Amino acid sequence: MAIAVRPSQGGFLRPFGCGWFIREFLLGRGPEGSRVIDPEVGAAQADINYEYKEALAKATARERAERIISRMVVKGADVTEEKAEDIYQRELKRISRKFTHMRYHSFLVYFGVLKHLSWVEVTGETEASSIQANYPPAPDRVYYRLTKEGMAAGEELWSNPLFTLYPEIGSSHMKRPD
Repeated sequence: MAIAVRPSQGGFLRPFGCGWFIREFLLGRGPEGSRVIDPEVGAAQADINYEYKEALAKATARERAERIISRMVVKGADVTEEKAEDIYQRELKRISRKFTHMRYHSFLVYFGVLKHLSWVEVTGETEASSIQANYPPAPDRVYYRLTKEGMAAGEELWSNPLFTLYPEIGSSHMKRPD
C-alpha cells in the first residue's frame, strides 16, 4: 500500500525545514551538502537562500532517485554505482527550482522574523553586490550570523519561528483532532 506524500490539507512536504537549514548553515555545519561557512563571518541572505534551494533540490532528487533505484532492484535489475549516479543527476536536472523553494521575497520575510526574534545579527562584514557594477548606489551585501539566543533556541522553536514570535496565532493554525 502506498502512502500519499501530499498532506490532507496544505502544501507538499519538504525533506527539511527552512528554519532548521538556516540554523545549521549559520552554525557552519554545511547541512545537506551545502558549503561550509565560518560561523563568525556568517553569510549574506542571498547566499543562504541559494544554498537552501540547492540543498532542497539535491535532497528531492536523491529521494526520487532512491525510489527509482529501489523499483529497479525489486524488478531484478543490476544497479551499479555509476548507474545510480546517472539516475541521481538526471533527477537533479529535472527539478524546477521554483518547486523546491520559497520565493526570495518570502525568504526575506522569513529572515525578518528571525531578525525580530534576535536569532540572527549583522556581523559588520559587507561586500559589493553584483548590481553595483551597473548601479553604484545599490546597497552592499550584508552578512549575518547566529546570536546566542538563536543558538540557544531549540529545534521546536526553530521549526516555526513565526509561531514563536506570535504564539497567540499558533493554536488557531494547528490541525484539530477529529
